[in-house]
Amino acid sequence: MLVVKIGGSLESAETLIAELVGHDGELVLVHGGGPMLSRALQEHGFETRFEMGLRVTPPEQMEVVERVLTQLGKRLADSFSRSGRLAVGLSGRDARLLLADPKSEKLGRVGKVSSVNTSILLTLINRHLTPVISPIAVGKDGVYNVNADEAAAAVAGCLGEPLLYFTDVPGVLADPRDPGSLISRIGSEEAEELIEEGVISGGMVPKVRAALTALELGSPWVLISRGGGGALTAALAGNRGTRVTP
Repeated sequence: MLVVKIGGSLESAETLIAELVGHDGELVLVHGGGPMLSRALQEHGFETRFEMGLRVTPPEQMEVVERVLTQLGKRLADSFSRSGRLAVGLSGRDARLLLADPKSEKLGRVGKVSSVNTSILLTLINRHLTPVISPIAVGKDGVYNVNADEAAAAVAGCLGEPLLYFTDVPGVLADPRDPGSLISRIGSEEAEELIEEGVISGGMVPKVRAALTALELGSPWVLISRGGGGALTAALAGNRGTRVTP
């Protein structure tokens, strides 16, 4: 089994979806939705802000955030199903799939996953249905927006399965200005050192930290790789991306 985090753009995900549909093994998918979410919030007159690489979600934005992410999950699940791999779109609300605590007061309704209901995921997988998870979680005082990378890390860790992040960069780079400086394999301690030294910076920091969380929770390895044609095959063969190990 693999846990795969994919971006929220149906257009850019089409090639990857086709490859995932043809994968022989079982999959659990977690999706983001950044561009669509930003557009929807703008249409409603809301400002988009980020802190520490995470989207700030004031309480008044939460209804829009949940609606956009949930609808996107259903569309992605339908895209998989129409392509021949039956999928079910789930929100963290469903069967209390994702429980969360508030992450930081300054982030508003942003949560940190505290529990994953793996039984519902395993039930679907055992029936050869692919779960497609929207990163919405339930807390003691309502719902939370969860960073999709962190949601995927929690799911993969709690299932004890490998995690693949497909993104728009090749992986972890020794020199962020040089795409050819890819680090193909990195351990947890080295990853922490590179963050401290500023080699891993910007938006890659929360992604690598999420990868480390997945490892701490029980995932055997995490791969950060560029998406696109042949991404899954190349990643599993060790020919693409950065593999993060304990």
